[in-house]
Amino acid sequence: MPDQPNHPSQSFGDTAPLETASESFYSGALDRIRKCMAVLAVLLTGGAWGRFGFRPALGLALGCTIAYVNFYWLKRVIGGFVDRAAGAAGTQSGDGIVFRFLLRYVLMAAGAYVILTVSPASLNGLLAGLFLPVAAIACEAAYELYAALSRGL
Repeated sequence: MPDQPNHPSQSFGDTAPLETASESFYSGALDRIRKCMAVLAVLLTGGAWGRFGFRPALGLALGCTIAYVNFYWLKRVIGGFVDRAAGAAGTQSGDGIVFRFLLRYVLMAAGAYVILTVSPASLNGLLAGLFLPVAAIACEAAYELYAALSRGL
């Protein structure tokens, strides 16, 4: 009995349409994670404000903001490293890439210091907000699992 195609768009020996659909789906993961981070930041900050009050919610909002900016800069730094390693024309200087990489940590430490000195009650919210990318990546993993099981991507 001959093998049947695994997907309706896939014929015998023709895997190009399926591979293109999968590649386009997975290439959008970073944008989906970024959007999920923005949505989660708003929802979690609102929930923290209702449950714990203004100061912890403010700390959470600051932590989410730092995490979002950190994620964006990390994406740019990795892109700069890849471009530099590939020898692409017009790449950023190595010193600039390393400076922005280290600046991320300086800004996180400064945000923690400001929150700690102004309102120690907000420190827990700040630390929770720094885990925003973890929650967004977990949401993306669940979405990719759903897409793989339901659509066969």
